[in-house]
Amino acid sequence: MTNGKSVRIARITRQGKMLCVPMDHGVTNGPISGLENPWLTISKVSKGGATAVLAHKGVFRNSPEPISIGTIMHVNANTTLGPAPNLKVLVASVKEAIRLGVDAVSIHINIGSDEEPSMLHDLGVLADECDEWGLPLIAMMYPRGPRIKSVDVETVAHVARVGAELGADIVKTVYPGSVEGFREVIKRCGVPVVLAGGPKMDSDLELLKLAESAMKAGAMGITFGRNIFGHKDPEKITRALSKVVFEGKSAEEAVTTLNE
Repeated sequence: MTNGKSVRIARITRQGKMLCVPMDHGVTNGPISGLENPWLTISKVSKGGATAVLAHKGVFRNSPEPISIGTIMHVNANTTLGPAPNLKVLVASVKEAIRLGVDAVSIHINIGSDEEPSMLHDLGVLADECDEWGLPLIAMMYPRGPRIKSVDVETVAHVARVGAELGADIVKTVYPGSVEGFREVIKRCGVPVVLAGGPKMDSDLELLKLAESAMKAGAMGITFGRNIFGHKDPEKITRALSKVVFEGKSAEEAVTTLNE
């Protein structure tokens, strides 16, 4: 049965898979390399085959023209200049997302931090509002804080499951170190899972291998930020990643497209 959420999820995916480029870093870290002009970068990753971009409301509100791929508005934030590095506070609403015409919203939750309770409250409230308006919710579930001793399979599986239990339609989380481990996280989550990209990789092949591992494990897709927008050629690395995500190419096969 078709409903508002399924229609909008189709706009941020292709063939049921996602290649999303998160660009919410401008609030956290400022106008870092690749985000000086976010609309130019969005144009490049669109040409490369990304299915969606994820950003704060100002990027969508100030876009000089309609964005041609799926749009996901991030609703909570903090900065590296502030006093609480693990606390994300609400800075936008579902109604604002509807007014801007975006296709989905996302929220970041740091499980294991001292500020976890307030973020869980925000996730629960947001999930209810998204259900009311038929707007898909992506929960970025991170094991992060003084209570996290290791990012093993059990920890990541718990963190991901929290997102599903509290109403997320798609959960974004970290790689626990192996295909088998990530497959277990996905199996035990309860909703589709996409992989977070993490820190800047040392090589393109390494990044493509991570994407390949995620897809082998059964992920819905990948959400790579600085490894795409911070790349010397965002369009080409997006195109290479799309070969892995949508065509099932190996990392070794996909990396050759960077020389075309």
